[in-house]
Amino acid sequence: MGKGKLAKFAEMETFRNVFQYPYSVLEKVPFEMKGHWREMYFHNTRPIILELGCGKGEYTVELGRLFPQVNFIGVDIKGARMWTGARKALEDGLENVAFLRTNIEMIDRFFDQDEVQEIWLTFSDPQMKNARKRLTSSYFLNRYRNFLMDGGLIHLKTDSNFLFTYTRELVRANRFDVPFATQDLYHEKGLDDATQKILGIQTYYEKMWIERGIPIKYMKFQLPHKGIIQEPDVEIPLDDYRSYRRDKRSTLDYSK
Repeated sequence: MGKGKLAKFAEMETFRNVFQYPYSVLEKVPFEMKGHWREMYFHNTRPIILELGCGKGEYTVELGRLFPQVNFIGVDIKGARMWTGARKALEDGLENVAFLRTNIEMIDRFFDQDEVQEIWLTFSDPQMKNARKRLTSSYFLNRYRNFLMDGGLIHLKTDSNFLFTYTRELVRANRFDVPFATQDLYHEKGLDDATQKILGIQTYYEKMWIERGIPIKYMKFQLPHKGIIQEPDVEIPLDDYRSYRRDKRSTLDYSK
């Protein structure tokens, strides 16, 4: 591990807005704030919104800036990346922004029933070879149900046509409500000013996709508590481009 990463990890230990509980830590130390984020950390009764796989935390920080009356928590396992957003939030005095460094596979160990109102998934790895690892798969949606309010919104913003199509087909198969979806966000007409501000936040990776001429896709759908979530039984073309650290994981042209 490089000296830069070590320095960031050491500094993150001093950040009061960061909680670090990977598998190795959570096995020894229970997370006492589960169900009590509002009173124990934010000291208010406002809604909580998560960004899962937050990377550098750009979306978490900017949403926190746009909506000071809402609490935002960025979640990722990559501490060196998270350091950027966590430090920015502290420097800018964003008391409604926090970060949790952990494995998303165990996200339901940190939040209790109905504690979260919305989830953002921004430029998640499409996991074209392994459906179980996709953050919009039935595996993860069932975990979100443990803490997301009934009918809570899930926002997906992605460069990946594969992940967008997979999620769209899953949503259709389960008849989830979809208030809005677009396959080319920045050429979508008729968006109101508030929506444009929210969706116009651009992450480091998003800017790279835009520079390469890759359309940005977006959808938001509601996740109900009731019903068995079915996986879509369709073959989906793999992304036909090689993006930064996102090589094709298979020699096949299609996957489910």
